Formats: sequence, C-alpha cells, structure tokens
Amino acid sequence: MQGSKPPNKKEKEHMDNVQQLGCIVCKLERGIYTPAEIHHIVGKTKRSHMRVLPLCYRHHREGQTNELFVSRHPFKRQFEKGYGTEEELLEKVEQLLQHTKIFFA
Repeated sequence: MQGSKPPNKKEKEHMDNVQQLGCIVCKLERGIYTPAEIHHIVGKTKRSHMRVLPLCYRHHREGQTNELFVSRHPFKRQFEKGYGTEEELLEKVEQLLQHTKIFFA
C-alpha cells in the first residue's frame, strides 16, 4: 500500500489495547466478547494507527450482509446505518479505553 507506514511503539501499544477490548459491535449489540481485528478508519498513514476500531472478522471483512451481521468491508453505508458511524464507534472505544485505564490503574 503506497503511503503506508508501520506503527511506532506508542501506536502499537494503543492498537493492542484496542484489540483486547474485543469487537465493539458485538459488545454494544449483543453484550458479548468476540476476538477482534484492527480496522483503520482512514487507511494506514500518519496518525491513522491511533484511529482504529476493534471488529471481529464478521463485522470487519467477511463481506456479508444479512440479518445477523453487516461487514464493514465492503458495506460501509449499511454497516454505519446498522451500528453507527465509525466516528461514533471510535468514541465508544475511547470511552471503554478510559474506563479500562481507571479500572486497572
């Protein structure tokens, strides 16, 4: 990918913390933990590694849309209609990270 840059130490730590939250959609919609992959909201360029969502395979890139799951790739519009915008989900992730920091501090 042109313009792609690998994460630095702080970014990698952030992405690891985000991924450990589990899929944000499964957590909000069903109240369950599902292992997550990292979804970059704006590609993999400067500062993009700090703007990531934890999504399970099905919600991230399975490529399906049905009554149970809508994959972000390639169905962004349907995904956001069903679960909220990526910015709204990012806010929820940030809130969970802050809560986790307080809880484990």
